Amino acid sequence: MKKGIIGKKVGMTQIFNEKGKVIPVTVVEAGPCVVTQKKTLENDGYEAVQIGFGDQKPQRVKKPLTGHFKKGDVAPKKVLKELRLEDITALNVGDLIKADTFAAGEKVDVTGTSKGKGYAGVIKRWNFRRLKETHGTGPVARHGGSNGACSTPSRVWKGLKMAGHLGAETVTIQNLTVAKVDAENNLIAIKGAIPGPNGGIVVIRDSVKA
Repeated sequence: MKKGIIGKKVGMTQIFNEKGKVIPVTVVEAGPCVVTQKKTLENDGYEAVQIGFGDQKPQRVKKPLTGHFKKGDVAPKKVLKELRLEDITALNVGDLIKADTFAAGEKVDVTGTSKGKGYAGVIKRWNFRRLKETHGTGPVARHGGSNGACSTPSRVWKGLKMAGHLGAETVTIQNLTVAKVDAENNLIAIKGAIPGPNGGIVVIRDSVKA
């Protein structure tokens, strides 16, 4: 990873390119993020930078984190993330990372927490098809059906697709394109959809597959 930034999903809209084609985009309020800690090979065994996003009231920060922010002489932040960058020599504690770290046309990976949808059945959760609704199937057309063999293995295999909690998990979408960057207002428009609800926290990184 060469660069990254924390942002807040604002919502989806559309923009037009120079040919008049409509491009659906997700707008992210990206940064400004401040470097709150720098981890080195000598002290920590690996190289990384910790960045913070969103101002937090000092009275809402617990004592260990208060000391952490005081040590770096930075204001308290709501969200902290660690980025293991290839080269951290140019970054120091207190430096700002702004939206213009990315440019239009670049490929990025976006990580966020998907929308939680509660307890869901197998049709909604795993795209199962319904059972037939005639000839004695009974009122179980949307059930999961048989989920284990009889004598062998006489149990249900681990990892079997069943009903359960849907969403509210970390999701990364790769190879998205940055459509536009508004450095003045700290906004990045990314082509297509990204995980999570409006107002959700996301991390934007340069694409690993680009």
